Amino acid sequence: MPELVFFSGTMDCGKSTLALQIAHNRSARGLQSVIFTRDDRAGEGKLSSRLGLVTEAVEATPELDLYGFVVESLSRGGKVDYIVVDEAQFLLTEQIDQLARIVDDLDLDVFAFGITTDFRTRLFPGSQRLIELADRVETLQVEAMCWCGARATHNARTVGGEMVVEGEQVVVGDVGVGTVGYEVLCRRHHRKRMTSATARAAALSPDVLPVTPA
Repeated sequence: MPELVFFSGTMDCGKSTLALQIAHNRSARGLQSVIFTRDDRAGEGKLSSRLGLVTEAVEATPELDLYGFVVESLSRGGKVDYIVVDEAQFLLTEQIDQLARIVDDLDLDVFAFGITTDFRTRLFPGSQRLIELADRVETLQVEAMCWCGARATHNARTVGGEMVVEGEQVVVGDVGVGTVGYEVLCRRHHRKRMTSATARAAALSPDVLPVTPA
């Protein structure tokens, strides 16, 4: 039976890499996909991983009806065997409903990949709706690591090197790139707002160095 499967995790856990691998494996067997993505780091209409792999995709803008797009592709004689969706956390809740309809009405598998929570530890609406509707929710097994070596469970946003916990939910950035950056942290260091940069600064501060009595 076709399924709606949500592969979730933090940043750096290999979501986009797995999405590309699924597309590669199935295309090697003659199966054809429609790949949707939204706000990928490589630019509009791209699905990319931090390993440097990239492929063309359909940009899932808020105005795009995903179900209608697939139906139109099929009506034009196109071959569609399955759907891949990356950055699914950015989709509107009604677009997640459209993915479920693709599974139920068109009998196609849909593989959605996304981050579960934002930099404030709140669920993305798209991810929440996927959790509510998916036939399966799979936590990716590649564990991202906090700078301290513990398992990373939270996504942190930095602005000018400082961690922030307020602001718009969706701001495109990348790990350690540009003014707006992102970093994965364990819960303890997310709560303390201690990123790798602030940890290094604290270690170098003369206030924390041992003082030898005169």
